[in-house]
Amino acid sequence: MSSFDVVVIGSGPGGYIAAIRCAQLGMKTALIEKYDSLGGTCLNVGCIPSKALLDSSEHFHHARHNFETHGIELTDLKLNFKQMMQRKTEVVEQSSGGVSFLMKKNKIEVFHGLGSFVDAHTVQVKPAKGKAQQLQAKHVIIATGSKPSALPFIEQDKKRIITSTEALSLSEVPKHLILIGGGVVGLELGSVYARLGAKVSVVEYMDSIISNMDRELGRELTKVLKKEGIEFFTRHEVTGAAVKGKTVTVNAKDKAGKAVSFKGDYCLVAVGRNPYTQGLMLDKAGISVDEKGKIPVNEKLQTGVDHIYAIGDVVRGPMLAHKAEEEGVVVAETIAGQQPHINYLLIPGVVYTWPEVAAVGHTEEQLKEQGIAFKKGKFPFRASGRARASMDLDGFIKVLAAKDTDEILGVHMIGPRAADMIAEAVTAMEYRATAEDIARMSHAHPTYSEAMKEACLAATGNRALNF
Repeated sequence: MSSFDVVVIGSGPGGYIAAIRCAQLGMKTALIEKYDSLGGTCLNVGCIPSKALLDSSEHFHHARHNFETHGIELTDLKLNFKQMMQRKTEVVEQSSGGVSFLMKKNKIEVFHGLGSFVDAHTVQVKPAKGKAQQLQAKHVIIATGSKPSALPFIEQDKKRIITSTEALSLSEVPKHLILIGGGVVGLELGSVYARLGAKVSVVEYMDSIISNMDRELGRELTKVLKKEGIEFFTRHEVTGAAVKGKTVTVNAKDKAGKAVSFKGDYCLVAVGRNPYTQGLMLDKAGISVDEKGKIPVNEKLQTGVDHIYAIGDVVRGPMLAHKAEEEGVVVAETIAGQQPHINYLLIPGVVYTWPEVAAVGHTEEQLKEQGIAFKKGKFPFRASGRARASMDLDGFIKVLAAKDTDEILGVHMIGPRAADMIAEAVTAMEYRATAEDIARMSHAHPTYSEAMKEACLAATGNRALNF
């Protein structure tokens, strides 16, 4: 039986980052992955392939709708969907291969197969073929991620009624994609196919899309995506779905309780994700899950068994790759005797539509609910010289600052490259900067990031300068 200081179960962003940090800190480390390729959901059927398709579809959309305005004339523009999917696959393979390289570089032993507990210090690896083997571990890190949620009254055949996994590998562009759920995953994939010519209908139970974010962001994104032809049916409760031939019928009740139906050729069920602990045999290690299927942990991410940790989608908090990465580092450094920390309030959220949506800190609704006095500064990209030059006029940046101290409490943006620009807000808030601090910092002109400076100027009560 092989012995290790740390055994990590799951090779997604949380798991492989945890393994690398453990190895860097001098620990003999093993990584267990159920599937043949490393990288977990994010690299294989999540973050990376979806961004590859988002970028490809955005290029096609620009060529189709905007190039002529830029003085670029094309004839016989065609979509080679097979090539687009092939490029996506190549990006995934390169990313997964990069993780394999990092494992070798850091002398991390990789085992492929289903990892499960024999007891609190022994983990079994059962490959798809061949004999199982057991690993002895001083510490174990559970990083097994999540799977797409299902609706119990809808049978997903994964051909016409699909999850995000199948949506990333379709053989054709849908004629009419019915999207159940107006959250991040659904809107990103809906955007891909809308840009490629599909009719997209979003059926959402809540009264707003991206309802966990600041409500102004949801309203603005709805307005923008409607211009691209996406239909929205909020406050609609889905009651069922059925497939007949190549037609999917989705039944629902509208806000008045009236029965309505939608017909398309594909239906994407994107109603969230559930923690994945199937097959881990947690009970043999003395670990249980809560009513949501998540593993309870303390502030150090220890389970009820001190030497066993859990990170990422299987524990509390947002299901985000970068959140899992930070937790992986925290656990590795905790095992090494260090005192790391995470400020969960400052883990940014991003939606990779175009324009992109990004946010960090408190929403306006949360501040009002908590009775915290605040002031607001807002700057529209329509007033940005850089945005005018690139024809990215939709969206804004909103800064929320404490009324008495001017400390930045939340930043919410929808606009070009918001996913990258949110890092400035995270940095500012980590150092407890005020709106005036950012307003007085020089931002290159012309850039999208000037909108952050201008929003902070507005929050301090000063006029925006660079209209």
